[in-house]
Amino acid sequence: MPRVIADPGTLIPRIERVLYAHAAERAIFTAPAEELPTASAVLMPLGRLAEAGAVETCLILNKRSLRVRQPGDLCCPGGGVSPRFDWHASRLIGWPFFPLGRWPFWRRFRRERPGEARSLALYLSTALREGFEEMRINPLRVRFLGPLPTQRLVLFRRLIYPMAVWIPNQERFRPSWEVQRIVKIPLRRLLEPSNYVRYQLRMEFPRATAGVEKIRELPGFCLPDVDGPEILWGATYRITMAFLNIVFGFTPPAPEHLPIVSASLGATYLTGEG
Repeated sequence: MPRVIADPGTLIPRIERVLYAHAAERAIFTAPAEELPTASAVLMPLGRLAEAGAVETCLILNKRSLRVRQPGDLCCPGGGVSPRFDWHASRLIGWPFFPLGRWPFWRRFRRERPGEARSLALYLSTALREGFEEMRINPLRVRFLGPLPTQRLVLFRRLIYPMAVWIPNQERFRPSWEVQRIVKIPLRRLLEPSNYVRYQLRMEFPRATAGVEKIRELPGFCLPDVDGPEILWGATYRITMAFLNIVFGFTPPAPEHLPIVSASLGATYLTGEG
């Protein structure tokens, strides 16, 4: 298993280079035009975590509140495009001193792939706006590291465009009503195979989703917590695994030999009316 480089001064530029090299080899925004209205963009934020006198790199996620869809899930901050605001913001974000303008590969990317460059600017603008609204992440102080592979959110029929960013100096966040709390996961723990589980979910959805399997087993990551374990699963798990594979060559263990963790998704999981 690759060792996480403790020094962000070395790790973050490495991540930046690796993500650009990965994106340069393939198309990023390939969805048919009819699917674009259902597209979302999310930030995958990395930051610093201080524990026991040591500082290490961590993944920063939201735990969704009971007032929104998918309550209790760990997720990246993000959401759908706000056409009026995000289109205008996307024209500014590539200027010098703005996040995309500071990305060392922006000029080359824009010159070689102008169509995708416009999409990248739009979806990064969306993700940064959502990060500010949900967590008060300062959009002008983040460092853009690169795009990650597109994911599909099956239950809500959405495309998700993840954007990896580094938050160098912000340690405290102010969650909105959509967020129960902030969860920080050290990269060190994500690279330990013993932390992975089989997540067995009982789906207790209404008749409208009768086609969904009643019991599903999915891969997951388990983070011990004083209030009980937190399980990372679903689209956010896939985004995280794609990142770990691209940057560190890490693949989680085969699920058939992992311990089972069980849970239920109630009828309000899809509506957030709990």
